[in-house]
Amino acid sequence: QLVYPHDFRLTEKEKTSICYLSFPDSYSGGLGDTQFSFRLRQSGGPRTSPFQDDGRYNREAPLTLQREAAHYFGYVYFRQVKDSSMRRGYFQKSLVLVSRLPYVNLFQSLLQLIAPEYFDKLEPCLEAVCNEIDQWPPPVPGQTLNLPVMGVVIQVRIPSRVDKAGSSPVKQFNQENLLPAPLVLPSVHELDLFRCFQPVLIHIQMLWELMLLGEPMVVMAPSPTVSSEMVLALTSVLAPLRYCCDYRPYFTIHDSEFKEYTTRTQAPPNIVVGVTNPFFIKTLQHWPHILRVGELRMSGDLPKQVKVKKLAKLKTLDTKPGIYTSYKTFLHKDKSLIKRLLKGIQRKRPSEVQSALLRRHLLELTQSFIIPLEHYIASLMPLQRAITPWKNPPQIRPFCQEDFMKTLEHAGPQLTCVLKGDWLGLYRRFFKSPNFDGWFRQRHREMTHKLEALHLEAICEADIVAWMKDKSEVEIVDLVLKLREKLVRARCQHLPVKEETLQRVGLYIDTIIGSLPEDLQAVLHH
Repeated sequence: QLVYPHDFRLTEKEKTSICYLSFPDSYSGGLGDTQFSFRLRQSGGPRTSPFQDDGRYNREAPLTLQREAAHYFGYVYFRQVKDSSMRRGYFQKSLVLVSRLPYVNLFQSLLQLIAPEYFDKLEPCLEAVCNEIDQWPPPVPGQTLNLPVMGVVIQVRIPSRVDKAGSSPVKQFNQENLLPAPLVLPSVHELDLFRCFQPVLIHIQMLWELMLLGEPMVVMAPSPTVSSEMVLALTSVLAPLRYCCDYRPYFTIHDSEFKEYTTRTQAPPNIVVGVTNPFFIKTLQHWPHILRVGELRMSGDLPKQVKVKKLAKLKTLDTKPGIYTSYKTFLHKDKSLIKRLLKGIQRKRPSEVQSALLRRHLLELTQSFIIPLEHYIASLMPLQRAITPWKNPPQIRPFCQEDFMKTLEHAGPQLTCVLKGDWLGLYRRFFKSPNFDGWFRQRHREMTHKLEALHLEAICEADIVAWMKDKSEVEIVDLVLKLREKLVRARCQHLPVKEETLQRVGLYIDTIIGSLPEDLQAVLHH
């Protein structure tokens, strides 16, 4: 019915998808307000973003919070109330916030403030809200933002890539000059993991492995809220490692990718999809891992834990909750985690404390797995003394899986993790997954940039005048062109080089040009 700001361009295909994804697609008898999220593939070619920040945000934000290039997130506030004046007897409407940022907490909190007002006052309310949001500062990683909207100030810190993993957000809020007191969000994006994973806590290890390996998985849930929270919780268990596969927190049969995912002629894609329509039990039966969950209810004791069942049992529409898979975990179960969570339940610890415990456990598990890979890839970097000013920098040595496996005997995960099991088998499977590919490309790119930066520094330290003594004009001109190209690349790619280094290289270029005959100088100055 309405898009704000009015000049925001969506293709017809995107509009249709957003409409279908903004409503529960199976009968939900529940009345009232619900919130959930979806993720949508952009269609119709690249578009310029209204936020031109030359990629600075993505360079400084944690990998898991980068702005998406080819997908939108949709954050939905859906209201369903009895209304005899409506043809169906119900008022049903959704307010959806669309963004490329995965800030689920911030945007859902924002909707809780805006949506009830919008359903009451309609368009003027949105216009007022958009005018306020227009004044918000851009999200700068590491900064705490105060975001005024509708008489409330939301205060939240944007995480940065240099934050120490696992540390709780810094409490650097200055509240003395903010009246009324701000609505402080502990995190822009972190969910209450303990609540999301309630029915599957004893299988957390298995779910971590399935996510690490990028296995195709369906989450079947009673509502879009449960489905989207479970999918977002699953994709967050690898942090700080980025989950590089596709994921859809909520997916309907009207989706343009429906045929692609339900075809039996090829293997299911590497994706986690959240669904609510029982029809999917039939169409996605051939998928290797299906997690069926019921309504989430917070209770005083450990909720009923689902069982792992054979896929063949997934026949009927009233399928019981469970993890339907034939997957055998590589690592043994960690009994100590469950004991600690149970103790927390008995002592009535708050959910956020339990979540922090769970997040810490998953972080340590991921770090134990990834640290040996980080050590090995760092060893592929050429020695600094091999970098000389007048030769191209040496290449990074190729990643050899077998060589890596040999390092595990004396420097494997067993040094930092008590879990026993087939770590080698887990690494071998990981090498075939999109998550390894994504991790490796990111690291390789960072190392290449580092080499370029070291090379520029080596050039700075060199004695150019001595080098030029016995060189022909052709060689000198060639050097000028190469140095210029390096400078441009250093600025475009934002290499980790000091500004003074770049300025010195610029001065070198001027010095070299100044030593050449005037006709060549004129050509090079152009």
